[in-house]
This record gives sequence, C-alpha cells and structure tokens, in this order.
Amino acid sequence: MQRSDGARPYAYRDDPTVPAFDDSGPVAFMDGDCVLCTRAARLIARMDHARAFKICPVQSDLGQAVLRHFGLDPQSPESWLYLADGRGFTSLDAVIRVAERLGGCGRLLRLLRILPRSVQDWLYRRVARNRYRLFGKTDMCAAPDPGLRDRLIG
Repeated sequence: MQRSDGARPYAYRDDPTVPAFDDSGPVAFMDGDCVLCTRAARLIARMDHARAFKICPVQSDLGQAVLRHFGLDPQSPESWLYLADGRGFTSLDAVIRVAERLGGCGRLLRLLRILPRSVQDWLYRRVARNRYRLFGKTDMCAAPDPGLRDRLIG
C-alpha cells in the first residue's frame, strides 16, 4: 500500500528524524532476523543484475526511522517496506513490486494481484506473523555473501 497521506515523493528527505541515505535506486526494508527475509535479500542480490537495489534491515536506525516516517511500527512483524522513486509500498504489494522490478520468473508473483487487496493483506499478515515459527531466525548482517554485503545500508 502506498503511503496514504498523499505525501509527495521523497518527503522523507525533509524529515529530520530520517538519516540521509542512498535512495538513487529501490530500497527494500526488511527484517534482518528473519530467515525468509534474509533469503529474499539474497535472492534480490542475485537477480538484480543492474545492481540497483539496496537492502536495509528494519532493526537498523535508518530502517526504524524510515518505517516510522511511513507510519509503520518497526517492531511489527508486518513492517516490510519497498521504497521506489521516493514512494513507499508495503505488504504483498511491496513483494510483488520487487519481483516485477527484478523480472524473470519473479514476475509470476503479479498473478497474486487477481486476489482482492484484503485477501492479499490477510495472506501477507499470516506469513509475517508466523515467519519465525515457520522459517526460523538468523542474522542477515552476520555473514552476508559479497553480493548481499554490497547492497546493505543502514
């Protein structure tokens, strides 16, 4: 979901609580402790041949500040944010947008758009709230492969 208050693109640049960061390309803000998110981060690093994506763990100061700017609770398991062209997207919509931008077989995720938005959000929440139980915990930043390490910010 795009930020609903009608904020202009890149409004976070004017927010004194958000540290400056490289937003020249898309940025995925995701849980650095989640195995599923870590796998997604590695997949992004592997599939992003243009090397445009940056990845920021939500546990970082930058991640928390940006999520709060977009009205998200950094402690919530549902706090996954995709930032593209200065606009924020959340939930399954964010995941689909990342997949579309990466191209390849990831574009198949766009088929999920046939589901009503309420069903998409319900599905995303179910996975997000149970991600540690289903997939376990890890530390995205502990020993990232070189492709991922180059994309980490925050």
